Amino acid sequence: MTFKAILRATAIAGAVGVMTLFAGGADAADKKVSMKMGSAFPGKLVQLGSLGKNIPVKAAAASGGTLDIKFFEPNALVPPLQMFDAISKGSLDAAWSTPGYYIGKIPALAFFSAVPFGPAAGEYLAWYYYGGGKALLEGIYAEHKIHAIMCGIIAPEASGWFRKEIKSVDDLKGLKMRFFGLGAKVMQKMGVSTQLLAAGDIYPALERGTIDATEFSMPAIDLSLGFHQVAKHYYFPGWHQQSTLFDLMISDKKWNEMSKTQHAQLEMVCGDNIREGIAEGEAIQGKALAELKTKGVQFHRWPKNILDTLEKAWEEVVKEENAKDPTFKKVHESYSTFRKGHQIWKDLGYL
Repeated sequence: MTFKAILRATAIAGAVGVMTLFAGGADAADKKVSMKMGSAFPGKLVQLGSLGKNIPVKAAAASGGTLDIKFFEPNALVPPLQMFDAISKGSLDAAWSTPGYYIGKIPALAFFSAVPFGPAAGEYLAWYYYGGGKALLEGIYAEHKIHAIMCGIIAPEASGWFRKEIKSVDDLKGLKMRFFGLGAKVMQKMGVSTQLLAAGDIYPALERGTIDATEFSMPAIDLSLGFHQVAKHYYFPGWHQQSTLFDLMISDKKWNEMSKTQHAQLEMVCGDNIREGIAEGEAIQGKALAELKTKGVQFHRWPKNILDTLEKAWEEVVKEENAKDPTFKKVHESYSTFRKGHQIWKDLGYL
């Protein structure tokens, strides 16, 4: 076992030990609940996969074994983009995913995943837990017979990988690019043709020229996927995803099989996963960037004029989506009202 693996195992053991202490172990009345959990991300991926694989380990330890969750790789049970429907219909027990994968069905879910020009982790979680976000998400899921627990968050993403340097917004026109969530709608206004590809499909598409550019995640994750072998221009900041939320979706049927103690144990497991996502995500980027630099990657930071153009396009997207979808508008109003109220604290309290 490597030193890194030992540290990780120690961290998980310590976390589950604390959770077990506070949860009081398994209640004598708790029966064993088994769940098959599909994943939207390969288990080997840094954070995106590892945070998902943490869930069964921590849940078993915190519950004294009464929560038996099995992690399944993408497509082993259901294709990632179909997991929402499968859970809603009761044909899949649970899934580790991000709500933004299902905005084709419910556009408002984007606000519980990543928002262009959105908040850093602290502010995002503040809105979710104390600004009305949680009740809104649970209400949306309840209509589809799904219970969800927010279960992870990661640091800012990069803005994307490009084969050629982008010197103006005109250079974006005509590009074919893999893009996620509401950011894709912004890029479409820049003349970019976007598509959503799963992690394992991106590199082949980039290599074959099916796409000209891609965004996916943070440097440590992008490094592991090898995009630098095909595209050498890496752009920052990730204006489209300053933070990304992930959730554990559970069918109502399985959720109702659990005791209140087991519900609390899963909430604690996911809370600890959020802590790990923030801490690890911040810790691992410097080393990844240093390695990418040795591989000939050129780092670029978008100039203010391009960021301003992207932000203006984002404001247009919001107006259009608000006009089309009352649920989107309702969630946006909650999100934006909280951010306005938080701004005075942000301006005064932070450097």
